[in-house]
Amino acid sequence: MLTSLEIENFKAWSEADLAFGKVTGFFGTNSAGKSSLLQLLLLLKQTRNATDRGLVLDFGGPESLVNLGTFADIVHGQDRRRRIRWRLAWTLPEPLNIEDPTNPKSKPLFKGDSLRTECEVGWKEERPWPHSLKYRFDDVMFWLRGSEGSELETDSRKFKFLRTKGRPWPLPPPVKTYRFPDQARTYYQNSDFLGDFELAYENLMDSLYYLGPLREPPKREYHWSGSSPNDVGQRGERAVDAILAATRDGEERRLTPWARTRWKPFQEVIAHWLRELGLISEFNLDEIAKGTNLYRATVKTSRSGAPTALTDVGFGVSQVLPALVLLYYVPEGSTVLMEQPEIHLHPAVQSGLADLMLNVAKVRKVQIVVESHSEHLLRRLQRRVAEQEASSEDVKLYFVSSQRGQARASDLRLNEYGEIEKWPDKFFGDEMGEISAIAKAGLKRKMGRSG
Repeated sequence: MLTSLEIENFKAWSEADLAFGKVTGFFGTNSAGKSSLLQLLLLLKQTRNATDRGLVLDFGGPESLVNLGTFADIVHGQDRRRRIRWRLAWTLPEPLNIEDPTNPKSKPLFKGDSLRTECEVGWKEERPWPHSLKYRFDDVMFWLRGSEGSELETDSRKFKFLRTKGRPWPLPPPVKTYRFPDQARTYYQNSDFLGDFELAYENLMDSLYYLGPLREPPKREYHWSGSSPNDVGQRGERAVDAILAATRDGEERRLTPWARTRWKPFQEVIAHWLRELGLISEFNLDEIAKGTNLYRATVKTSRSGAPTALTDVGFGVSQVLPALVLLYYVPEGSTVLMEQPEIHLHPAVQSGLADLMLNVAKVRKVQIVVESHSEHLLRRLQRRVAEQEASSEDVKLYFVSSQRGQARASDLRLNEYGEIEKWPDKFFGDEMGEISAIAKAGLKRKMGRSG
């Protein structure tokens, strides 16, 4: 699970220091910089997946998770003299022990269940250049600078990197912002454990899933080739494939964290939440004719109603379906990034989304990072903290604003009663001003009629 993210000189952010909870929400005005926070994580994910090891950062293209253009487009102020820096910390699924390769029978040199990486990228020789790569584990830092003649370094007093005899050459710079060069393992006798850090980072990136703000419209028929997608797609275009794959494989999910809770078939869990959100009474996904690989999604809006194609009901069902499927489809312990999941949804459904997120975070240990404009989603999160259904430590909320082109994140600290301790000015517009204006206008009209 992500625990913190620090940024310097990325897009609108000159700096940011953010802590993550089980559910983390970024709220604020348009074009303030909320989406940029998710874009950095997506940039790191697609860089990890890039097949070209020579890429320092994979800025993406039309079909990528994120398309960011060039280094000049993402560096703060478009000033290529600046360096982009980030520090990313997370907890490990299992504790990691670093043994002493010279004495395997001794106690581990380092051990812990959390890891932090830090990278600094600038512009050099007309291309992005990794100036440093660092990992912090067990309060010890291990790093490599990107300059010529660099050596592996550490601030540990009980450990020192040992050069292999006959290998005096300098190390190349870091690879893809998170890997030490292969030569690090051959030039040093005791550096193999660095691969454990790199693998932990890759596992973290692999556990990140993303759903964008724009969803694909529903179809009257769905063709399924029998594939098992990794996710539901950026626009939710693979949500039906995911349901069918999970159903075929007999996957089941729990609806509550209690041990005695009965596990339910995947499609039944999806139908349950669509009912809980007040959208439908019944949901089915059936093959039109055996062997055709063509499927039709139908819903009942009431118990006594006739089955209706997904295309013929309100847009809300097809909009929320990808979010719902993704949260239950990804492996437990994943981190899901969502942009504006509330689009086209009734306020009551937006509130229900908050309950869905809290439930999935508790039952499936899935971390959720959401960028939203929904006051209703925020209010429900506050309410559940007040009702002790969630703790203020589990829910981290931020208000993102922009001042003179600089993005700022204000921590909306929730106390144990679900109250925001310091409301930003005009957080959801001038609510009291609107109420006052309505009252004044009404009074003025009434006085005019009485005269």
